[in-house]
Amino acid sequence: MAIIYNLAADFGASSGRVILGKFDGKKIELEEIYRFPNEPVRMGKRFYWDFPRLFHELKNGLKKAAGEGIEISGIGIDTWGVDYGLLDKNGELISNPIHYRDNRTDDILDDIAKTVPLEEIYNVTGIQFIQINTLCQLYADLKSRPEILEKADALLFIPDLFNFFLTGEKYNEYTIASTSQMLDVFKKTWAVEMLERMSLPAKFLQKIIMPGNIIGKLIQDVRAEVGLPDIPVMSVGSHDTASAVAAAPLEGENCAYLSSGTWSLLGIESKEPIVNEKSLKENFTNEGGLEGRIRFLKNINGLWMIQQLKKHWQEKGINLGYSEISKAAAEAKNDSFVIDPNDKSFLAPLDMAFAVQQYCKNAGQGEPKDIGEIARAVYNGLVREYKARISALEDITGRSIDVINMVGGGIQDEFLCRLTAEITGKTVLAGPVEATSLGNILAQLIALGEIKDLSQGREIVKSSIKLKMYTGI
Repeated sequence: MAIIYNLAADFGASSGRVILGKFDGKKIELEEIYRFPNEPVRMGKRFYWDFPRLFHELKNGLKKAAGEGIEISGIGIDTWGVDYGLLDKNGELISNPIHYRDNRTDDILDDIAKTVPLEEIYNVTGIQFIQINTLCQLYADLKSRPEILEKADALLFIPDLFNFFLTGEKYNEYTIASTSQMLDVFKKTWAVEMLERMSLPAKFLQKIIMPGNIIGKLIQDVRAEVGLPDIPVMSVGSHDTASAVAAAPLEGENCAYLSSGTWSLLGIESKEPIVNEKSLKENFTNEGGLEGRIRFLKNINGLWMIQQLKKHWQEKGINLGYSEISKAAAEAKNDSFVIDPNDKSFLAPLDMAFAVQQYCKNAGQGEPKDIGEIARAVYNGLVREYKARISALEDITGRSIDVINMVGGGIQDEFLCRLTAEITGKTVLAGPVEATSLGNILAQLIALGEIKDLSQGREIVKSSIKLKMYTGI
């Protein structure tokens, strides 16, 4: 079999990458061909994504791929969830997309509850309540800048926006749309009646396309600029967690996944949505996956906190790598400090170290003093939250979770993996690191007819990687 080459463009909260996937019929080999920073910008009162710069960097990655001199079969794009761009009737971007960590949604859930009871919203959408959701952001737009919504002709989530400027085609891909809290979780269609009750327009929502399909081909302007032919752009699990879970080599119903990165996404895969009193009480979410599967999970503030600590210390002249921070946490003199990672004070503080210290002081724990103790408070908070959410998963679903399949960049932190196994008492299987890119490419190969389905894709992943086991005590 000839080698099939595909490109996966993966945009994370701090960086983006263009990955070349090489499929020989049995294994997938990945090669990072271009990496670039993703640096959001505070301007005035708002916190923005620098979308034009990100699109420019995407094209730089495509130019680099063109220089490889190989035949590329397709491109797939995945990003973080919930955020969006609005286009006018001429297809022009009205403004840079606002970052989900912007404070315009503070306390917005209280306002939403006055229009539609939160329980009703959950029963329709199955999505956990968190102020970053698209529903909350749009409602904040309605209150603070209604003229923007009036002008908008199309709402495109971030990967949809990239796809539009590559192909000229407007779609809302299913997995990314499912993060919005605006999709009917059972019908997989827009919850138009609910939106109308909130005075939110549905006119700019697009047709939903499922992952594993061809969106369109590179438009002439892009082809001329990057030096590629009219290769197809694929709909993948464009929510990065959907792609990561697709590549998780899950073993049966007793296995949970933990996608570890900027956020920690902990959950199970289900054939049907799980929406009941217990799931509402525990604030679990039902997001879309490949082949219409449901990712029943909990969003937990993740290693973004460690990233922000690293940034804070670097600004103080202390240049530490992530492995050094992890080692300092493991060797902390006082290892008892612990935070609640979901506390609002950790969503977007200007000084993460100060936020951790203040939380611990206010909780009566004393004040963590040095790098090791501050970082350990974050690690302890994460793994204790993992334990609590695993327990809630078992209670809601009736499943006994024996294994946690950890995937994503966070598994390079062996201390985190080991501590997760120790505190949860579960076996941790770590791998693959590049789960998101692998899942992205699996969806493309399904679209091309090179592999049959996700089950076959996961077998290919198992053949392509090595898992590392950590045993709980």
